[in-house]
Amino acid sequence: MPYGLDERGRPIFLISTMAMHTQNLQADERASLLITEPAAEGDSLGAPRVTLVGKVLAILQPEIAEARRLYLEHYANSKYWVDFEDFSFYRMDVVDVYYVGGFGVMGWVAAADYDRAKPDPLADTAAGIIEHMNADHKDALILLARVFGHLESNEATMTSVDRLGFHVRLKTADGIRGTRIAFLREVSTPIEARKVLVEMVQQASQQV
Repeated sequence: MPYGLDERGRPIFLISTMAMHTQNLQADERASLLITEPAAEGDSLGAPRVTLVGKVLAILQPEIAEARRLYLEHYANSKYWVDFEDFSFYRMDVVDVYYVGGFGVMGWVAAADYDRAKPDPLADTAAGIIEHMNADHKDALILLARVFGHLESNEATMTSVDRLGFHVRLKTADGIRGTRIAFLREVSTPIEARKVLVEMVQQASQQV
């Protein structure tokens, strides 16, 4: 369902009392939120995703104005019903996080670590980087997977990217594999990401 995020990464929901999930939350505040990235056609199991587990409670009056502002930043059209009497703001207090980064890449993240984390600097531009690499640099991804991921493949697709590296999904002789490849150094902008990828391709080319 639609959600906003506060400064600590806690999901904010705007839901109606008529909705069944609202009634369920009023009976039991425990809930989970599955968040996914777009997957290649027919490859939903290989798509990066994360499940936030926590308690979803109604936001109290002193905090509603800020929750309203944050939510409307993501869903401007909700201004037409945000003030209806049967709609209220709820927030999830995260108690556990489970992520899947693709085939064979998964694990738990402690709530305290999640709470201290900051948004990745590539979060808003990652989709463009991924689209560009998959459209124009397929051979480079195969090369990077061979040299830095130590996996031979005949097809490679970047599925996610962040300041520290990226995940690729590979078609190998043994089937579909997934791996994470670290950048040579931490990046903070798309330009820095492009530079480090070019450097890595150059290094890899010298090793084959």
